[in-house]
Amino acid sequence: MRTIAAVRGFPPAVRLLLVNQLGVNIGFYLLIPYLATHLTDDLGMSAAVVGLVLGLRNLSQQGLFLIGGSAADRLGARGVIIAGCGLRTLGFALFALGDALPVLIAASVLSGLAGALFNPAVRTYVAQESGDRKAEAFALFNVFATAGALIGPLLGGLLLFGGFRVAALTAAGVFALLTLAQAVVLPARAVPRPTGSVLGDWREVAGNRRFVAFSLAMVGMYGMESQLYLLLPHAARQATGWAGAVGLIFVVGTFANFLLQLRITRRLAARAGGRGRWIAAGLTVSGLGFVPPMLMAGAAGTHPVLLLPVLAGALLLYVGLMTAQPFVMELIPAFGRAELTGTFYGLFYGVSGAAAAGTGAGVGWAMDTATHGGPTWLPYACCTALGLASAAAVTLLHRRRALPRPPATAAASAAPDSPVPEDPEQHAKTTPATPGPRPLSETR
Repeated sequence: MRTIAAVRGFPPAVRLLLVNQLGVNIGFYLLIPYLATHLTDDLGMSAAVVGLVLGLRNLSQQGLFLIGGSAADRLGARGVIIAGCGLRTLGFALFALGDALPVLIAASVLSGLAGALFNPAVRTYVAQESGDRKAEAFALFNVFATAGALIGPLLGGLLLFGGFRVAALTAAGVFALLTLAQAVVLPARAVPRPTGSVLGDWREVAGNRRFVAFSLAMVGMYGMESQLYLLLPHAARQATGWAGAVGLIFVVGTFANFLLQLRITRRLAARAGGRGRWIAAGLTVSGLGFVPPMLMAGAAGTHPVLLLPVLAGALLLYVGLMTAQPFVMELIPAFGRAELTGTFYGLFYGVSGAAAAGTGAGVGWAMDTATHGGPTWLPYACCTALGLASAAAVTLLHRRRALPRPPATAAASAAPDSPVPEDPEQHAKTTPATPGPRPLSETR
């Protein structure tokens, strides 16, 4: 009920985007987790071809985040969000309607491009519409996204009884409905007239040394989050000998988000200490989440009890992410001009995508090493070290006052293109108590 009340306190556009994120994750996870199996088992493709198809989707998304962010700044976030959902509708429909390799490649590229457009644009829109409640808005965003990531695979598993084409068409239908809802409900906003060139915008953002340092410091967050789909599922299967145990990880995450996300964000936002402090704490907790499964990694045999350390580790990872992510999303626009919010998100997600890919490769190597006689604790230790290193880097930036204050506190004392160092004492004096829900009639 608290979550529902908090949602009602935001403008209609933010409420739509929260429900929209639920639908986006349902549609995405309804299909993508089963795509590799379809390509190998149903179409008889080799592992190399499957890797090509999946790799092109990731490359077209991660490599174009910056373009998507710039498009949101220059064309308006609303239009880019609608275009992204429309492209994903087309991409997923192609997965259903074509089995030839060129069609599958086109579907992968279109679905990846859709994500590159959609992700920075929707976060830009949420940041612009939520005013001084950005952290709370992004906390709710996490709740809806996590719920969609749980519902999607479950629904996809049921639809696959009717065949992959049924699942793909259903996913395309979900994105088609979302596209229509966005076109009808999302209000258009005036877009400031661009000054300078796109390349000039990119140089400005990439030349913001504080922002680049923060983005690099945060690579641990997305590197660890990506292990929800690699290392922890492997640990769950290894502990129980049951493939279905993987789903319990996401059940734990969904319930934790519903019960804790809003409480954590509201309480920390109202406390003194600065956002950097809470981000570093979240990264530390996430890193320590790999310790419980590391302790049972060398256990012989399988038993349901061995799943408990894996679930405990997953819970710690989720709690750490719930602590850090809303404040990370809140800080990103405060590093520079409001007109470049999308570009800042785009570059940040580009760096994060590369970090997740690199971490996946490194952890995969450590898992192979453990399988071939190496230390079983190695992949978990790598993830713990990554989390603690990121936490240390953010702590250093915080102590050097290289992080901006949240926009609501910074705006009163600085121009938008001059990020203000985070001052814990001043932050404690100027940050108001967590506001209650706004009237539904209030718009931004």
